[in-house]
Amino acid sequence: MNLDGFIAEKVACAVESLYGAKAPEGSIQPSPTRKEFEGDVTVVTFPLLRISRKSPEATAEEIGAYLKENLPQIESYNVVKGFLNLKISPAYWCDVFSGIAAAEDYGQAAPTGRTVMVEFSSPNTNKPLHLGHIRNNLLGWSVSRLLEAAGNKVIKVNLVNDRGIHICKSMLAWKKRGNGVTPASSGIKGDHLVGDYYVEFNNMLVEETEEALKAAGINPAEATAEQKAEAQKNVPCMKEAQEMLVKWESGDKKVRDLWAMMNGWVFDGFDTTYKNLGISFDKIYYESQTYLLGKSLVEEGLAKGVFYRREDGSVWCDLTADGLDEKLLLRSDGTSVYMTQDLGTACRRHDEYGFDEMIYVVGNEQNYHFQVLKLILGKLGFDWADAIYHMSYGMVELPEGKMKSREGTVVDADDLIEKMYQTARETSQEAGKLEDMPEAEQDELFMMLGLGALKYFIIKVDPKKTMLFDPRESIDFNGNTGPFIQYTHARIKSVLRKAAEQGMTPAVNGSQLLPKEIEMVKILAGFPDKVVEAAAAHSPALVANYAYNLAKEFNQYYHDVTILKESDEKVRAQRLMLIATIAKVLVKAMDILGIKLPERM
Repeated sequence: MNLDGFIAEKVACAVESLYGAKAPEGSIQPSPTRKEFEGDVTVVTFPLLRISRKSPEATAEEIGAYLKENLPQIESYNVVKGFLNLKISPAYWCDVFSGIAAAEDYGQAAPTGRTVMVEFSSPNTNKPLHLGHIRNNLLGWSVSRLLEAAGNKVIKVNLVNDRGIHICKSMLAWKKRGNGVTPASSGIKGDHLVGDYYVEFNNMLVEETEEALKAAGINPAEATAEQKAEAQKNVPCMKEAQEMLVKWESGDKKVRDLWAMMNGWVFDGFDTTYKNLGISFDKIYYESQTYLLGKSLVEEGLAKGVFYRREDGSVWCDLTADGLDEKLLLRSDGTSVYMTQDLGTACRRHDEYGFDEMIYVVGNEQNYHFQVLKLILGKLGFDWADAIYHMSYGMVELPEGKMKSREGTVVDADDLIEKMYQTARETSQEAGKLEDMPEAEQDELFMMLGLGALKYFIIKVDPKKTMLFDPRESIDFNGNTGPFIQYTHARIKSVLRKAAEQGMTPAVNGSQLLPKEIEMVKILAGFPDKVVEAAAAHSPALVANYAYNLAKEFNQYYHDVTILKESDEKVRAQRLMLIATIAKVLVKAMDILGIKLPERM
């Protein structure tokens, strides 16, 4: 039980003993004492006045006196109007510290019995992963680890968008302009090679659109957006891509073989990037395997009158009565859209796992899509539709602006990982403290620091916010960064190694804690609640900023308090145990974020 729960329980006992009645449920809500007042915990007595039949001050005074007399954990109290401020005894904090130090998996909640599925990554096979995908992957991974720490069974899944018009665009461009090039013949990573041809299709589209506009007597430079859009619909490359999609859905062997070959290149590329990021999945779904199930659900919806078919053969769901618009489910040529396969995938997942919650980690530009998905599943009669949760997050932008895949102006994930590695290498070597470290160990450290900087910089921002990513700022060894926390852990480990070399052993022995040490124990004691709070909010940022606060407090403590040179052996042993416990909690917190902490740096 945490401190607030302990105090609430004891205040309830005091109320019943003093006034002969039970406090109304929810009327006792302890909270941290405000900094301008003395105390650790404050209890507001106004909700108890109907029972005490006394003034707020008198009620607070009586309850405070009762607690002081009956609880050794209460060192003192003071009353400010109807607010009872309680000062907790150092002995209580020693007991709390002892429990934290002894816990093998501190911060891990008991099993809840809930199964939560988290979908993240969800790439298209027409381009490599980029910075936007990195935020998606890091959020998906960390929220999965967070939910596990909160006691849930978590299933991490990926839905690969391996079919559709965007895939056909890359295929067509490679077929027309690729001259048979492969990853093996070019030395280009497979997902990069296919992405190059997605950009090439856009070049073809621009060229043919300009020709079409000229043929219509329109100067391309003076054409309106509407004129360009209309021209694009009928240019040869767009028509061929649409025809290729129809052939794919009808099972045309040549198209399917080309699709399988190019997707294979991309999958190999994705696997390398995931491995470098430290990301893995429990199951991978493919749109090509679920869209038919989605189409069958559409047929069922037509039979039930949930959907309707227009004269051109397309199928729609009318959501105007729900305050939305009409949603396309099947095109007039019978091909499916994203919503179709999402319906099928959701049903297959529920059949397979019977999840209690299904979290989609997808950018906020898809807010409407998931609102519609949830609504349509409900209309189809699936009572688990309310279990769907869209973890919407803001886009990642760069100092120079937004990224555009079709124009090839994205920040490639592989390039960014390499850049972070090189930046960590340069920064570490400038510090000049690694001369005695073997080269292989240095290399591992640089990757750990680079990825730690990247992951922390992205995760520390509230998911709902659009963020600006600056690689140079993220690698800083000072301030709210991953390397700062990594350096803090390495510093603690260095102290513990020196202690071991001198035969010093960490131990909790009941030595009186300094006020600064009590503050540290308070922060440590708050970790399990922070995990539960962050899991409920689906926000790993809360854990990231908790870790930063803990690291910052340790560094101040390290600056102000003697550890290895402390002459009192018992005090020294307890201080060593305190910093060892801080290191343990930092490792747990950062592991939730997918960040490794070095033993030395």
